Amino acid sequence: MIKVSGVTKRFPARLAVDDVSFEVGRGEIVGFLGPNGAGKTTTMRMLTGYLPMNSGTIEVAGYDIAKHPQEVRRRIGYLPESCPLYPEMRVDEYLKFRASLKGVKISARRAKINEVKEQCGLTEVGKRIIGQLSKGFRQRVGLADSLVHDPDLLVLDEPTVGLDPFQIRQVRELITQLAERHTILLSTHILQEVEAICERILIISDGKIVASDTEENLHRKLHACSIIEMEILADQERAVERVGQMPGLDVRTANELADGWLWLEIEADSASMRVELYNMAVAEGWALRELSEQQHSLEDTFVQMTRKKGEA
Repeated sequence: MIKVSGVTKRFPARLAVDDVSFEVGRGEIVGFLGPNGAGKTTTMRMLTGYLPMNSGTIEVAGYDIAKHPQEVRRRIGYLPESCPLYPEMRVDEYLKFRASLKGVKISARRAKINEVKEQCGLTEVGKRIIGQLSKGFRQRVGLADSLVHDPDLLVLDEPTVGLDPFQIRQVRELITQLAERHTILLSTHILQEVEAICERILIISDGKIVASDTEENLHRKLHACSIIEMEILADQERAVERVGQMPGLDVRTANELADGWLWLEIEADSASMRVELYNMAVAEGWALRELSEQQHSLEDTFVQMTRKKGEA
């Protein structure tokens, strides 16, 4: 669905996007992450035809955006971070206007508007003035606008920014439903959204793509070893010595707790080595009340991927 090859964008004072290449397959939901100033929004604006590139190629649904810009725009629904609505217009009036601009046939216009209103939960507010709607409903109007011409690809830039927790949940559920019919490229600073919705993650840092994979595979690549936490009723010196003697295990931290309990943080070649630790505890006669693997979050992975050289 998307093929970006060697794309570069320079502004007078900086290089915003530096030889970026990536692909998004039809039907995928891909999260596009990056710190502020990394080139994420610039890339999305080039992808949607709002900003020209200095070099490289972008194809959407097989069409080159430089050679066939109108064909590409017909296949993209774009929801920018600050959605440019007409606050004085009513919802139905606005969607009718936008459908006409996007070339939706007059004979199909009413049915399509009703369809996207239902999809986006706007059926009851069609006669309302947009400027009088809540932030959540205005965001839904913007999403309905991006859907009204039935695009193959949805590009969503911070779709839940400024919404309350209830509205965020509603928009996430809506995006998940839309993924049944559309390819989705989702940019957000809310990492929980990516974890909840996306099948694959693209990470951009300093204008370059530094990762493109599933969350699980990114964790595996970055965190080659497993960290196991163990709480036992045992002598600290003896426990540290015994664990350290086992191949593939290394005690990082040992802390004495109340009532003789000992907490160990152990670096292991594999999470499966919890079995060996359990068998050791049984053989040594240690009471055991915790034996778990530390879970790496997407936030941990994102920070490591985007950390600049020289940072601690």
